[in-house]
Amino acid sequence: MATFPFQFPIRMRVFVLLLLTALFFGAHAQFTNITCTSPEALQVMKGLHDPAEYAASTVIDDHEEILCALRTEVNADSLRAYLERIVSFGTRHTYSDTVSSTTGIGAARRWAYSKFEQFGIANEDRILPAYLQFDYANETGGCGSGSGWRDVLAVLPGSRTAGHKVIIIEAHLDSRCADNCDPTCAANGAEDNGSGSALVIELARVLSKYTFNHTMVFMLVTGEEHGLLGSRAMAQFCTTQGIAIKGVLNNDIVGGILCGETASPPGCGVVNEVDSLQLRIFSHGNTRGLARMTALSYEEKLRANVPVPMLVSIMGVEDRVGRGSDHIPFREAGFQSVRFTAANEHGNGDPDGAGYDDRQHTSDDILGIDTDGDLLVDSFFVDFNYLQRNAVINGMSATLLALGPEMPSFSLLDEPTGLRVQINGGPAWSEYRIGVRGINSPPAFDALYRTDQTSFPVPGLNPASIYYVSVAGVDTEGITSIFAVEQVRANDVATAPATIDELPYGLACVPIGVNEQPAVGGFGMDVSPNPFGHTTMVRVRMPTGIPVGEATLSVCDVHGREVERIPVQAGADEATIAYEHRHGAGVYLCRLLVNGTVNATTRMVVTDPIVSWTTPGCSDPWSGSQCSVTGSSCAISVGAALRSCSERFGHSGCAWDPGSMVRMMCAFKLEC
Repeated sequence: MATFPFQFPIRMRVFVLLLLTALFFGAHAQFTNITCTSPEALQVMKGLHDPAEYAASTVIDDHEEILCALRTEVNADSLRAYLERIVSFGTRHTYSDTVSSTTGIGAARRWAYSKFEQFGIANEDRILPAYLQFDYANETGGCGSGSGWRDVLAVLPGSRTAGHKVIIIEAHLDSRCADNCDPTCAANGAEDNGSGSALVIELARVLSKYTFNHTMVFMLVTGEEHGLLGSRAMAQFCTTQGIAIKGVLNNDIVGGILCGETASPPGCGVVNEVDSLQLRIFSHGNTRGLARMTALSYEEKLRANVPVPMLVSIMGVEDRVGRGSDHIPFREAGFQSVRFTAANEHGNGDPDGAGYDDRQHTSDDILGIDTDGDLLVDSFFVDFNYLQRNAVINGMSATLLALGPEMPSFSLLDEPTGLRVQINGGPAWSEYRIGVRGINSPPAFDALYRTDQTSFPVPGLNPASIYYVSVAGVDTEGITSIFAVEQVRANDVATAPATIDELPYGLACVPIGVNEQPAVGGFGMDVSPNPFGHTTMVRVRMPTGIPVGEATLSVCDVHGREVERIPVQAGADEATIAYEHRHGAGVYLCRLLVNGTVNATTRMVVTDPIVSWTTPGCSDPWSGSQCSVTGSSCAISVGAALRSCSERFGHSGCAWDPGSMVRMMCAFKLEC
């Protein structure tokens, strides 16, 4: 988190903040030789790619399925593992060692790049790692010039090129200590900003198996602590290269829950106060529509479907007083951008301040402490469950941006009967959401209405009052766009009230934590292994005497849709069923039905299904010892391989695909 120290009277603070923002961020750094090291990734970001080359063998592009899955696929243990590795580099100072394999910014960014490579390999090479490389000429007050500096990128190609845009999920990887120009001091930067970096890496892992209309870019930037250098270089690069950006989600300090002795306003004020239930979104007035879309979507789609609901707070300023982060250069370049930040921070980032004793921007910004002397951290300053919840909100916002509609444009008309919204030309939306707030209201809307009309008289207004009004579009899938920039008008007459938007586009996710029901009359069920890749064993326990054919296993997806129904041999105390999964990865609910009544349930987690048929009507390859499929009309997908049935079964031992899972499967299952 960059800091810009100044002390001014309260009455001047807003003016000075705006002035410094214009002077500091508006001044263009001397960036030269900005290049993307992967020409392929650059072409994708520009929308000049062939989506068919990056198509998943199993396409999952339904926003409901993705959002429901995010709740469990984003993993607190993964976030912890990433963060432990990130802080292990000792320092990630922008000017630190780039040669060592164990310390410094160079080792950290190479490790991050390798993680993105791993995610690509695991997902049919659909994610493209790259560096954005640039040179920097020192500015007044800086720590020196630099060459060959690098942001780390992972590009997930969109499935469409018409109207192509990118969604950037970013965090700064660099860290600092009290002396901002000391590249050798201990600077673990656990909260600032290892937490944000771990979040970006985890979302790259989770989201890379899904398919989105627009391209996603997962980005770890450098130089944030020295003037937002990496993000300024990227914003400049996108502008000059014609890369259209739909939205930027910046994550800076998103894992801590303790309040320090100091905190930049608006912030916490009680030392050691804990807040693990709120996430703040900072944004400029012109880009606050993205913050509003995110908060509304969470309220409508996820809040009722998560075990620990969060408060998503829309802040009324672009950042805390005297502070800045990597969303700002993108807003300056004309792109929608927001910053996610924890509710509580441990410090105001000014270690030179009198009596400063907080962790932020010091060598004390560490993962945690050892309280029992076993040399292992057991008391953490980063709450990984809180970080997981924040990552889910980020993933939700990115998913809806990448699949949802563009925002509409509108006019706010002052008429004798009151204010009226007129939707301007452009693509047709299924519905529109109209947000209204008074001139002195906080950033959240006072009222939200929904209509399918392009002309909408604003209801519920008082005379002699001034109102802000904004509009978002809603598509046929129930996804809300970014809210357009607010317009303000004085209203002269009272208008009749109307029905408030009841937020009808919620999700029907399977509840998290659905475990085995207590045994009912001798019934029970367990699954092992669980999670599993393709096959598992389901063991059911039933009382004797159940008629044959009246006991079944029912497997449902996250929407409650039944995808498999398997007869259970009744008449014994126990039965074991070998279950072979024929559907996508995700969370499924397995139910034991007897005479139509659910007697036991358990959750099954499928991590990496090996086989899926891609053409309806193809015979089951496990159905017998002889191959029953001939001809080239059917296709089977095995991992990343896609082969016609005739080719698939026409080569002894599958020698045409050495080293893949196909060889092993042929040897054990598919000999013809």
